[in-house]
Amino acid sequence: MLSSPEILQTRSATPWLKSAAQIGVIGGIITISIALQGMIQAFSSRDVIYQVVTMSQAAILLTFFVMGYVAAMRLPMRAASSSIGAGAVAGFISSAALVLLIGLGNVVNLGNVFVNATPQLYELLTFKLGLPIGSLALLLAGLGLGALAGAILLLPDSPRRAILTTLAWIVGLGVLQDLIRVTFADWGFLESALRFFYASNGLSLVGALVLSVLIPALAILWDKQAPRAQTRIDRLPAPTQRALRWGSLGFGVVILFLLPALLGLYLSEVLDNVGLYLLMGLGLNIVVGFAGLLDLGYVAFFAIGAYVAGVLTSPEFSTGVIPNWWLALPIAVLASGAFGVLLGIPVLKMRGDYLAIVTLGFGEIIRLLALSDFLKPWIGGAQGIQRIAKPDLPFIQISWGPQAFYYLFLAGCLLVIFVSYRLKSSRLGRAWMAVREDEDVAQAMGINLVATKLKAFGMGALFGGLAGAIFATKLESIYPHSFNFLISINVLCLIIIGGMGSIPGVVVGALALVGLPELLREFAEFRFLFYGIALVVMMLTRPEGLIPEARRAMELEEFREEETEQATAS
Repeated sequence: MLSSPEILQTRSATPWLKSAAQIGVIGGIITISIALQGMIQAFSSRDVIYQVVTMSQAAILLTFFVMGYVAAMRLPMRAASSSIGAGAVAGFISSAALVLLIGLGNVVNLGNVFVNATPQLYELLTFKLGLPIGSLALLLAGLGLGALAGAILLLPDSPRRAILTTLAWIVGLGVLQDLIRVTFADWGFLESALRFFYASNGLSLVGALVLSVLIPALAILWDKQAPRAQTRIDRLPAPTQRALRWGSLGFGVVILFLLPALLGLYLSEVLDNVGLYLLMGLGLNIVVGFAGLLDLGYVAFFAIGAYVAGVLTSPEFSTGVIPNWWLALPIAVLASGAFGVLLGIPVLKMRGDYLAIVTLGFGEIIRLLALSDFLKPWIGGAQGIQRIAKPDLPFIQISWGPQAFYYLFLAGCLLVIFVSYRLKSSRLGRAWMAVREDEDVAQAMGINLVATKLKAFGMGALFGGLAGAIFATKLESIYPHSFNFLISINVLCLIIIGGMGSIPGVVVGALALVGLPELLREFAEFRFLFYGIALVVMMLTRPEGLIPEARRAMELEEFREEETEQATAS
């Protein structure tokens, strides 16, 4: 018969194994999904480390590692045995799922259902070692990497971050090898470094070893020296600190101005797309993040700004009444703001899901009107508007390519960021946030809900119209299919990922959700899989966003503490 301590130990062990097994099953589903979607065959010819690890192998092995890390991280109390054991169990089950797939595929022809379930897939999954030895190697890899992840989690914060940072850098440099080579090939002083770190296909083994020593050393050094440097800065006189802040800001502005020349055409185009979505994100952040009004039809204001600029400056359909785009820009922006106010009037008393549905309908109405034959004589219908004027300046000849448009997007983003910061700290911004927290209480405190909501819709629409006008002149043509519902969803996603109500969060969200998929464009449709995985992981690990607003972060922290107390009590 078991004693009381043994009974408690048995009870505490059961949830530990159950949680690790659940994570392992999820990892198994992920690895099988990766295999059956064709990623293994597609990436098998590209190496992360030349002739050591291919991209397909890295995808599988990283899944084992991540599942082990997550399983160990979910433990309420981390002892060495439980952390390593949980990681090992999760990694082993993840690899066992692949072994079952390989075994089933050798008995049943899965290719009749899954076109990517081919003998080549099974050969790659078993590391070309044959079925028995390859399956054993796969199980040992899952067991070992899961246990390693659990062991890493037991390390102090500084070395643990250094190891994870090194792993992320090596994988990232290997995956983006073509982009890095093309971008920095013209930098003469980096040519020898690129030859050292890269082989013909992937990172060289020596380069990877050097990085595995250099990156953690720099990371640990940063962890030690950064707090000391911050302490010294805090002790400086106020005028000196102010001068340092302005100097840092000036240095950042100089770097921003030099980026097109440093990064080349392709990355300048990527930055243009980031700037476009950043403008829309900052506008929608006022409506959703500041005022708490869920708007799913924000693309309508983007379309209005683009079409007004196009109608005013294009010579087609006898609409080009203003030959200069700069003169048409304020009209397009003000027209978008006016439509934002008009949208706000019928939805003043709506909240939550009802408001989202109505705004979604408004966005679809604008798109269908642009597509209709009724307005075709003025805005072109399905054929759109072409020959939209470029943003030429008097007495200055500019070749408007991606690098030149970068500066136009940069100017627009800096202006909108400045206005957003001023609005957030103003009386109107505080009124918006009061409405976001509780409309009834805000009204009881004397806030005019009608005026406050209309100003939020109007100001957000102004920024959307600015983005649309720049978009129209960049492409010199616009079409109705460029303004579909998914644009509103993407803009809303980058706000949520970055942190609702947080201006730096919107910037980071645009870089993460617009910039990163563009960098992975060479991986074709698989980049959208990474996009979806990133969204799911983000919502699970940081629901408050990458750079959350202080108030929201505090609310979520209090909510987590209450959940922890309830779990402990139960």
